Amino acid sequence: MTIVYLHGFNSAPQSHKAQLMRRYMEERGLGARFVCPALPHHPDAAIALVERTLAAQAAGATLVGSSLGGFYATHLAERLAVRAVLLNPAVRPGRDLESYLGLQRNLYTGAEYELTRAHLDAWRRLDVAAVHPERYLLIVETGDEVLDYREAVAKYAGARQVIVPGGDHTLRSFAGHLPLILAFAGLGEA
Repeated sequence: MTIVYLHGFNSAPQSHKAQLMRRYMEERGLGARFVCPALPHHPDAAIALVERTLAAQAAGATLVGSSLGGFYATHLAERLAVRAVLLNPAVRPGRDLESYLGLQRNLYTGAEYELTRAHLDAWRRLDVAAVHPERYLLIVETGDEVLDYREAVAKYAGARQVIVPGGDHTLRSFAGHLPLILAFAGLGEA
């Protein structure tokens, strides 16, 4: 089993959570079971890359998606019947990112691109109305200043949920959840 980590909007594999998870898995001899692709900014290209990444995992994979990566993980979990861990996931990026239309810069790579209505339309097309809750582990912090955690709690009703009071969109409590994430992915611990 491999963990495929999907970073968020304007983020990259160099993000704090991705690097923390990579190090945590390496320390346990599981480094070869961690993959974190650099997602393209366009939703369709991001989904295509993750599909290719998943297809290359002979032993199967669990998705771990943060913010926008959680939205992508949901789309793929429903379409491909795989499991997903969602970290403060975006529920409606086609709505929530509209105020970001225009020039964007990746926080880690510095790459610039134009966020357009085509991005919003693609996110709306990728949205899944209903989920199979048994496929998900949802981890949210109530102090998320970017996304309303209650939308995720409602969308993933029936899924295993960890709701942490306080915190913020960075998911300050992330390190403490790593054993649970590995257990959910079938990689031991708990």
